[in-house]
Amino acid sequence: MPAAALKPKPLPTQSIAKRPVLLDLPYAPLEKRPLPPGRPREWYVAHNRRLKAMRLAIALLDSGVHMPNQARNETIRDTAELIGVHPPSDTTCHMVRAFMRYSR
Repeated sequence: MPAAALKPKPLPTQSIAKRPVLLDLPYAPLEKRPLPPGRPREWYVAHNRRLKAMRLAIALLDSGVHMPNQARNETIRDTAELIGVHPPSDTTCHMVRAFMRYSR
């Protein structure tokens, strides 16, 4: 008997599942560390916006939204509500789509 026949069939992943796999919510947030002092306010705003966009992009990818054109602002805002993040601005939604586009 071939060795491949003895292997158990793997569980379906998001890419081959017949229907979307439910979003796994974060188990526990990491301990936050203070940001470095002395930077201009714009740096902190941009930094926090990038972090939020990355969290949202990861959550969208986990929920089955793989293409940037599938991630409309409403979809991104619904995902933000689902994972417990304040609703993102239009700029942050644009950044989420950019992260999804350049991750390939």
